[in-house]
Amino acid sequence: MSVLILGGNDCMTRQYKNICKSYGCKGKVFTHMEKGLRHRIGNPDIIVLFTSTASHQLAACAYDGAKQSGAVLEFCHTSSASALENLLDRFVG
Repeated sequence: MSVLILGGNDCMTRQYKNICKSYGCKGKVFTHMEKGLRHRIGNPDIIVLFTSTASHQLAACAYDGAKQSGAVLEFCHTSSASALENLLDRFVG
């Protein structure tokens, strides 16, 4: 299962990836909008949008990516490690 994380804190990028790995998922993290991001999304199973730290452009990119790939779009209001773990508990088990 692949997880795309949009938003969050730059210093937590490695921790987000490690959490995904501990659940047996492949994690891809973009903390801010980058040039060509819409083409780098791929086909994830879950898109996680950390709404407290995501820009409007990043949120629009999340909507478009979910629409194109058929991925589940989940919103987290905080960008903490425990919020990501709780979300992955619901989907991965």
